[in-house]
Amino acid sequence: MVVVLDTVSSSQVRPRHPEKVNRPDNFSPQKPDWIRVRAPTSRGYSDTRKIVKENGLVTVCEEAGCPNIGECWQKKHATFMIMGDTCTRACAFCNVKTGMPNALDADEPAHVAEAVRKLGLEHVVITSVDRDDLADGGAEHFAQVIRAIRAACPTTTIEILTPDFLRKPGALEVVVAAKPDVFNHNLETVPSRYLSVRPGARYFHSLRLLQRVKELDPTIFTKSGIMVGLGEERPEVLQVMDDMRSAEIDFLTIGQYLQPTRKHHVVSRYVTPDEFAGYEKVAYTKGFLMVSASPLTRSSHHAGEDFAKLKAAREAAQR
Repeated sequence: MVVVLDTVSSSQVRPRHPEKVNRPDNFSPQKPDWIRVRAPTSRGYSDTRKIVKENGLVTVCEEAGCPNIGECWQKKHATFMIMGDTCTRACAFCNVKTGMPNALDADEPAHVAEAVRKLGLEHVVITSVDRDDLADGGAEHFAQVIRAIRAACPTTTIEILTPDFLRKPGALEVVVAAKPDVFNHNLETVPSRYLSVRPGARYFHSLRLLQRVKELDPTIFTKSGIMVGLGEERPEVLQVMDDMRSAEIDFLTIGQYLQPTRKHHVVSRYVTPDEFAGYEKVAYTKGFLMVSASPLTRSSHHAGEDFAKLKAAREAAQR
């Protein structure tokens, strides 16, 4: 069963989410039977954790409390989170620490590349915290990480999950020029929920960001995801699918929102596996090359296997 720890408590010396400490507790419904994961105890998990720690790296698997960490790390699949462990935004759904980040680590690109080499990754996912404090939002740092991995592991395919680079002119172009294989940026939820769920972002800016990637380099796969269980209605989810296809997004992920702490956004309901299967079926009819929709779907879950399917789907469509 998924275990969620309260990381907001004001009894901590430095709470992860100081902006949420004084909010009233939100209590979500009891988790259903289909929200279950195994505790991470495998040798592969331990080996992955050792390599991550030896290189002084941060992973979104740990920081965001991903329920799939045991499965992924057993296979030595870790999603690296660059530019530190502290985010400049305070989204209502996210468990990543908020506050003022430290300066960028100039050695981080090399450390990430070395970890990718040691883990023997054929496909790697790189994400980051939001860095609104930086003039380019961290775009050049993303590019440096991509180039470092290319140099150390020429055959490894690279997927990035970026912030929105809001009000950072030219930032997107820097990242696209580094030529990741997959450019992912999550819309996270439907437009009507943005003010309560993702107040620091703008729905149509995020959508336009992904559309612009295709304009700059049509060979790069684009990917985006949303969570359900945040109070959205089914027609809104279907409209997001249409918006994504209008922006030529190739890959859609849909997963169940899980409340990190009592101070975070409440789970309005747990969407059933049958409903997820229905969303997946509809999404394919709308033209997505790849769709992953299930209660435990996350952006980087099975990313390597899904990338192979994504390439195959494009090749089939071009015949």
